[in-house]
Amino acid sequence: MRAFWASLDRRWRRSAVGMPPLRWQACLFVTLNAVILSMLLFDAPIGASEVPAPVKHLGEMLTGFGDSAWLIYTSILLFFQGRAGYKLVKTARSKAQALYVSWIGAYLFFTVVFSGLLANLLKRAIGRARPDHFHDYGMFSFTPFSGHSAFESFPSGHSTTVGAFFAAFALLFPRYRVAFIACAIWLGMTRVMVGAHYPSDVIAGLAFGGWFSLLTAIVFARCGLLFKLAPDGWPLSKRLFPDVEKPGAL
Repeated sequence: MRAFWASLDRRWRRSAVGMPPLRWQACLFVTLNAVILSMLLFDAPIGASEVPAPVKHLGEMLTGFGDSAWLIYTSILLFFQGRAGYKLVKTARSKAQALYVSWIGAYLFFTVVFSGLLANLLKRAIGRARPDHFHDYGMFSFTPFSGHSAFESFPSGHSTTVGAFFAAFALLFPRYRVAFIACAIWLGMTRVMVGAHYPSDVIAGLAFGGWFSLLTAIVFARCGLLFKLAPDGWPLSKRLFPDVEKPGAL
């Protein structure tokens, strides 16, 4: 394990590109305004009304995807399967593919686990009442560190997991990023469909998870893993075999 961390430290030090100017102030400004506007315009109508039964049923069918447990198990499986494959296969190409799979597993594990832990700490510290207590406490009721799940609405943990997961895949496979973003929004909003969260909780969770995946990708890029840093510091997904031309290419 010590050799592993030493190897990562050497990779980090070899990177000549600095941390990117992500204009985080502007992005934070946009996110905060989206959350506040959602609170003012959408949260009260959602809290004061019942979600239609067909919509709630649809949400119940889809919302389980945001459960971090199966994503964590899958990422661990990918990591160890890749490591085992690296030891079993013989060719250099197959070894590279196995390592690539293992680092995808590590990347997904870090993004899902640590974004989820931070989101859970935040929701406990903020202590916002959930929508099913709207008539008792309203939408601006905050009881920090109450120790009760009824006061753990903001941000949505499920939405954080969904945002982190799909942002990670959007960075790894940018060709399909529009589809991944659409999936994140739909699955995040299932928390509103089932009455577990307000829309602003979901927006905050999706944004938090997405930004966490981006920052994790930058760290991986600095270590030369999965990503490379563009001249402006943005993480770009590495091609596994960049020198291999497509069949039939001239």
